[in-house]
Parts: sequence; C-alpha cells; structure tokens
Amino acid sequence: MATASDAPVLDTLAAMTIDSMERCNMDERSVVLTRIAALVAMDAPAISYLAHVDPAFKADFTVEQLQDLLVAIAPVVGTARVMSAAGHIAQAYGVAIGLAEGEAETIARAEAQSRSGS
Repeated sequence: MATASDAPVLDTLAAMTIDSMERCNMDERSVVLTRIAALVAMDAPAISYLAHVDPAFKADFTVEQLQDLLVAIAPVVGTARVMSAAGHIAQAYGVAIGLAEGEAETIARAEAQSRSGS
C-alpha cells in the first residue's frame, strides 16, 4: 500500500538510489565515483548531484578526489561537460550546506523552546 508524502518523486528517487547501492557489490566509494562520472557524462543538472552529496560525504570523499575524477574523465566526456559538472556539483554542495544549516537552526530553536518551557 502506498503512503502519502509531501515529496513523492524525491522520496521514490531516494529509495531507488538506496536500493541500488544496497544491491550493488561494489564498495561505496566505487559506487559514488561511478554515479558521479555517469552524471557528468549525461550533463545532469545540479539537483541530480544533490542525491549523491551525502553518500560522498559518508565515503569520505574530498574536494581533491572529486577534482581528480573530473580530470580523469575529461578526455572521454569533454571539457564542456566537465565544466558544466563542476558548476552543478558546486551548486549541489551549496544546497546541501544550506539545507543542513536550516535543519541545524530548526533543531536549535526547538531545543531552546524546550528549555524555556514554551
């Protein structure tokens, strides 16, 4: 039975991503690298990279490693796709940071309210 959601499309995509990662026999770092390389190759928009920000953080990827990935695939996918991807990755990280900051502010407000008894 389907459940109601405020973001059914995003929830479905997130579930597909998680399911795919769980069913894949590759290590987490290899999966993240493969997916980011595929996104670059298809000139995916920033929102597509956003789904991979958290797995990249969890796999301890550094900015330098992501840059190395872009350098490695540049001869295959071309400079225009790599430059586009660099901008989209930066946008995705900015959105992720903004979301995390917003979540932290919400938690801090809730904690302050609970301490004040309101």
